[in-house]
Amino acid sequence: MTSPVVELADDRAARRGVRLFLKRDDLVHPELPGNKWRKLKHNLGPAREHGTVLTFGGAYSNHIRATAAAGRIFGFATIGVIRGEEHLPLNDTLAYAERMGMRLTYLDRAAYRRKHEPDVVAALRERWGPFYLLPEGGSNAAAVRGCAELGAEVPGYDVVCCPCGTGGTLAGLAAGLAPDQRALGFSVLKGGFLHAEVERLQCETYGGRRGAWRVEDGFHFGGYARRTRELDAFIADFAERHGVVLDRVYTAKMMSGVLALAERGAFPVGARVLAVITG
Repeated sequence: MTSPVVELADDRAARRGVRLFLKRDDLVHPELPGNKWRKLKHNLGPAREHGTVLTFGGAYSNHIRATAAAGRIFGFATIGVIRGEEHLPLNDTLAYAERMGMRLTYLDRAAYRRKHEPDVVAALRERWGPFYLLPEGGSNAAAVRGCAELGAEVPGYDVVCCPCGTGGTLAGLAAGLAPDQRALGFSVLKGGFLHAEVERLQCETYGGRRGAWRVEDGFHFGGYARRTRELDAFIADFAERHGVVLDRVYTAKMMSGVLALAERGAFPVGARVLAVITG
């Protein structure tokens, strides 16, 4: 499945001589939009072979939601390990996951930080039985290969941008681009650690670093899922200008960064800059 590209008429980029485009990956699939579909695509085979997928996420995780939907659509059981304590009634994300058949369990924050350590995984296997382990955010080598297909879909753009949470989308996107293109990821988390994580994922998938890419750390607006009045105002203004409602966790932070960099002259005159709306 491919997604459409539209050109965005925005004076903030145009007055710097930059042409700005959106790749509407959010339109790829109604239940598995954007990078969620791309990350899950090559994980579906192992998921069906094992019969059960166990994965991790926060209480508002789009990855949890998408994995639950994929289990219902493609015929495998799902277990969601949620960070923190259970809160009832369930929020919309977790209620949807449960309706899709996902079994929910919870880890306190200290245990959740150790979620991929052998003793924690062993305890989960003892409780739930055999399962295919999908990392938080769905970012593994199979996910990177799926996101590399995104890079192959966007020839002709000088810079291709995406938001970054766990690094898998940027790792694959950069690997799939042509040698004369570069990828720019906008971190939605504080800490500046995503560069190392993207490199780790590329090494796991390809044996080394691939493509021209970097992570921009200056537009996280306080950290994951944090919001500010400035960000809310940007979302409202963007919707009024372009008729596209950006999500505050990922795509709004990316688009704010893209336009700010354009206004600063960070892109050369004549550059064709593509921003991926991941869902």
